[in-house]
Amino acid sequence: MRKLLNSELKRLTPDEFKKADKIPVIIVLDNIRSQHNVGAVFRTSDAFLIEAICLCGITATPPNAEIHKAALGAEDTVDWKYYKTTSEAISELKEAGYSIITVEQAENSTPLEKFHAHSTKKYAIVFGNEVKGVDQEIVDISDKCIELAQYGTKHSINVSVIAGIVIWELFKQLKLER
Repeated sequence: MRKLLNSELKRLTPDEFKKADKIPVIIVLDNIRSQHNVGAVFRTSDAFLIEAICLCGITATPPNAEIHKAALGAEDTVDWKYYKTTSEAISELKEAGYSIITVEQAENSTPLEKFHAHSTKKYAIVFGNEVKGVDQEIVDISDKCIELAQYGTKHSINVSVIAGIVIWELFKQLKLER
């Protein structure tokens, strides 16, 4: 078995990525502290054809050297917009017809493995602060909460890791399984 060279991977150019059909998903980052986490979400969003990212509150924005360390240029390919508050982003997304799905441990949340995305709908997936999670105000205005079961001692999973898991699951449902 031979490891493939980057030149053999047949990846899209940045211009091709901009024109490519995306899955109907926008990522909302609610007050993310770590610029590395922001960069990692950009990179994963590029890998799985996410429409855009909403950067809200204290979440850093490009251009930013720390974001670039993890994003490796994905901050230039994935569309993004900054909002002073997450509720402002949610309001705009609801008006545009997006279902607001918050990833949070909450009463009556839906386990990720039981969440079924429909190709006729558009989704905005909200991920929260590394310590406080998604603000309760945002949970209150969400259409649904989903969560991933955990079996260890920690209360949460790193935001860029859970974003990768959720984005992959949505990509499978909306792109690969069609």
